[in-house]
Amino acid sequence: MAETARSDRPSAGTPSRVRRWTERLQSSDRALWVLFVASFAETIIVPIPIELVLIPFMIANRHRLWRTATMVTAGCLLASLVGYGVGYLFFDTVGQAVIGYFGWSAQLDEFRSLFDQYGFWAIIAVGVIPIPFQIAMLAAGAASYSIVLFVIAATIARGIRYFGLAVLVRLFGERAESFWRRNKLTASLIATLLLLGAFGLTFLF
Repeated sequence: MAETARSDRPSAGTPSRVRRWTERLQSSDRALWVLFVASFAETIIVPIPIELVLIPFMIANRHRLWRTATMVTAGCLLASLVGYGVGYLFFDTVGQAVIGYFGWSAQLDEFRSLFDQYGFWAIIAVGVIPIPFQIAMLAAGAASYSIVLFVIAATIARGIRYFGLAVLVRLFGERAESFWRRNKLTASLIATLLLLGAFGLTFLF
């Protein structure tokens, strides 16, 4: 897993590398499958936020916003099941090693407190806001939490994240990227509200 806890900022060359990678992705016939794999990798090893690539790709490919969000969500869900399995089978060894490596002990204790009180909703909350979802994956597995409920909660949480970004891009175009870069938490919350509003409208009409 990548070392995110020790450095919150990518290296100086990362933005240009991400830009070049995004440009190559635009011309790939397998772009959606590449994003699927990138989403899986981000969920497991956390190299850099996938939004750095995903938002520009969505802006340039607005004709397939929803397919893009679907593929990225699917990649994340597959990785979430792997993380759940690690927590279920190897929490005392692999899980604890990962948590110690990234310095997530305090966050694990905080999540466990929320999880004891709210269960399903705690997983959704961690999935939406920008804190390590890996903690929820490992903790849910370690607690032998219902895998069906875990998958449902993860689907809602990650769906809100990625389909919410699609809604932002649909409504605001290129401004969605600059807004997300300036304030990631606010962008995530607005994306959530927009997506929930869109779902609400489908029931009204």
